[in-house]
Amino acid sequence: MAFAATRLTAFSHGAGCACKLGPDELAEIVGPLADHPAYSSPNLVVGIGTADDAGVWQLDSNQRLVQTIDFFTPIVDDPFDWGRIAAANALSDIYAMGGSPITALQIVAWPRNGLAFSILAEVLRGGAEVMKFSGTTIIGGHSIDDPEPKYGFAVTGMVGTPITNAGARPGDRLVLTKPLGTGIITTALKRGACPPDLAASAVRVMVELNASAVQPMVDVGVNAATDVTGFGLLGHLREMLIASGVAAVIDAAVVPTIGDLSRLIEAGHYSGGSQRNLSSVRPFLRGPTPNEATLKILADAQTSGGLLISVDADRASALVAALNHGRSSEAVVIGEITAGAPSVAFS
Repeated sequence: MAFAATRLTAFSHGAGCACKLGPDELAEIVGPLADHPAYSSPNLVVGIGTADDAGVWQLDSNQRLVQTIDFFTPIVDDPFDWGRIAAANALSDIYAMGGSPITALQIVAWPRNGLAFSILAEVLRGGAEVMKFSGTTIIGGHSIDDPEPKYGFAVTGMVGTPITNAGARPGDRLVLTKPLGTGIITTALKRGACPPDLAASAVRVMVELNASAVQPMVDVGVNAATDVTGFGLLGHLREMLIASGVAAVIDAAVVPTIGDLSRLIEAGHYSGGSQRNLSSVRPFLRGPTPNEATLKILADAQTSGGLLISVDADRASALVAALNHGRSSEAVVIGEITAGAPSVAFS
């Protein structure tokens, strides 16, 4: 293609959601602000208190606004794919809350003298294609000159009763809707060491919208949900457990991955963001743990990952069946919620 010679990932210090500040860093920064009056209102349904995926604002007795923002540095070299992934990733927070996106604002940082504007136009075209497919209207945006390219969206949607990360209950089953591994794969891609077929598989996973999960979650009636992105599966599970006041047991052997990641892990293709994730969750793990390679996968920073859903045990089969209807990624039960102080054990 016309842009094949330009390696966008070479302009990035990280890849996708692995660029995020770590969970411990964010807690240090945002924690002291939790009681600031600017972070509270009688109309605020979901704010920063539970580290949920999006904020929810009560408009009137029947309508609630759900809002989120997400942007990151290049995760792949193809500009069109980067735009598609960025759009799918930003929309995911709305879907995780059970909402429907309606409008989006673009966020663009671009090196005026480092990359052609024709490449940026292709990034925006990729984002627009996914937003159009999702039924979301792009109503504007903002751009700055920046030596490191960045792209993403602020998305606004509507939701009835929001699905938060704070409702998980002992006995629930945990369902994951996409395989893990995008952080490991894209780190190898950035270093020019990823097999093309594995990179293509990761792109297919990242551009798949989580929109198809919303109606099954509403119809079956789930207790909690979150999307798995920059903090990895274990990091986002920890947020759910803390918000819900429960613990969990994970069967690491059944957690799906995008192909065989062992060789990439052995070769050291593991991002700094993922390493920070793993360091952050280690004190949260109890009992015997899986081997180090498996832990690295479970803490791998995902970009446009799947949803992690907590659902009553007797509804789990129906949810999985509904989630897997017409989707390329396969949803699976990976564990269960247990009583106790927030922590993760392994079966």
